Amino acid sequence: MASIRKPVIVRKFSRDWCAGYAGPSFAPDLAELEILDLTGKVLRIGWDQVKWVCYVRDFPAASPAFDQANPERLLHKRFTVRPRTAGLWLRMTLTDGEEIEGLAANDRSLIDGAGLLLTPPDTRSNTQRIYVPRQAIQILEVVSLIGAAARKRAGAVGLPAGQMINQPELFPTEPDTA
Repeated sequence: MASIRKPVIVRKFSRDWCAGYAGPSFAPDLAELEILDLTGKVLRIGWDQVKWVCYVRDFPAASPAFDQANPERLLHKRFTVRPRTAGLWLRMTLTDGEEIEGLAANDRSLIDGAGLLLTPPDTRSNTQRIYVPRQAIQILEVVSLIGAAARKRAGAVGLPAGQMINQPELFPTEPDTA
């Protein structure tokens, strides 16, 4: 059974960060983010202070390669090649000038909601998803729409190039009797 709260690292614009557990989604009407930190205290952080929320595999203290400056271990913030996963490839400039790219679902969540949920460029890193609040986004650019791979219909027959299927005419020609 999946946990209701997910492990997150919250990065603030002040370059501070905190680790804890947050809900799987954020309500757009809440004025602040509420997380349960690692000591069991409830922290409330105003959305105007939050740069991003990273859903992570593990916390920095549990990792032997702990990096105080980059606990999310976001080494790649841009795609080096075109992503293969379906979605909307977005490039954002945040209010502090930092750029980040990610894949978002091509659905109504782009318009509604308090922010954007992105899949980061390097899915093998510690960060699995990034939530960026709308207040943190200065410029949003759609780089590309990446569609799902075309699926073959069941029963479709592939023909060699240049070969046509014999098909009866839909409207047979009638001889003129006038």
